Amino acid sequence: MLAATAVRQSADDPLSGLEVGDRPEPTPPEGWTTVRLRTAALNHHDVWSLRGVGLPADRLPMVLGCDGAGVDADGDDVLVHAVVPSPGWTGDETLDPRRSLLSEVYDGTLAEVVAVPRHNVVPKPDGLSWEHAACLPTAWLTAYRMLFTNAGVQPGATVLVQGAAGGVATALVQLGSAAGIRMWVTSRDAARGDQAVALGADRAFESGARLPERVDAVLETVGAATWSHSINSLRPGGTVVISGATSGDAPAKAELTKIYFKQLRVVGSTMGTRTELERLARFVVDAAIEPLVDSVRPLSEAREGFRRMVDGEVSGKVVFTVG
Repeated sequence: MLAATAVRQSADDPLSGLEVGDRPEPTPPEGWTTVRLRTAALNHHDVWSLRGVGLPADRLPMVLGCDGAGVDADGDDVLVHAVVPSPGWTGDETLDPRRSLLSEVYDGTLAEVVAVPRHNVVPKPDGLSWEHAACLPTAWLTAYRMLFTNAGVQPGATVLVQGAAGGVATALVQLGSAAGIRMWVTSRDAARGDQAVALGADRAFESGARLPERVDAVLETVGAATWSHSINSLRPGGTVVISGATSGDAPAKAELTKIYFKQLRVVGSTMGTRTELERLARFVVDAAIEPLVDSVRPLSEAREGFRRMVDGEVSGKVVFTVG
């Protein structure tokens, strides 16, 4: 089968370790099934794997990819849930300390066929295109859990998204605006801020700018560079939800005094559950949300999609068609 595989790792030249070519089809163990992919999508997680972050070298070669949708062994149209719990785990799989994502321990979705636990297939709703289905299992699921499970906000609330251009940030804007939440964004690039407004954000501000009023929640993926601004932007009793730290995890100030004096909540958030993915897919259809897609190309052209991501040219999801 055709697959995009990490065969080597390089922090400086990640594309040097990417191989797009033939790999053996997976044989599912007991309790697992196979999904023949129709579409798959790219994540920064895939680039980090090629850089040697989060994927030990002794697991190579590893088929990359967390996002995918296709047809399972029973002939049903499905989305692939990428969070794989450890054997015997019950309950919220995101709380399993030994959980993994596809492409970390088990081969991922940038292939014609992927093997997954039977629990990890989610019915694809009618009306959800294959291209949009492939966008949902990672960045969009992360955004859904941040906003609807962990932020504790309701329609009419005001939420600040730090950084307007990333995949999670884009999903947050589209999901929040569709749910009747006033979404504000920050960006170092005015054009990216304008794009967020076009997608449904109420306002865009320069990174670090003083806001006209304090917000109910801040959704963080940037980390150290924006942490103080996030804490200062919250109303008393507000919540900051953090799912990443692309600028580093050691801010100059922890802002502990403000956190306890203003009774703020700091909530960590990682991916989402199978149930949340099922609800997300239905919400996207019912609210007529169209996830922002940067480009669609065949899996045989995966290297060009990776190149665009490495060079910072991507806006929205890079989707690959399979078969």
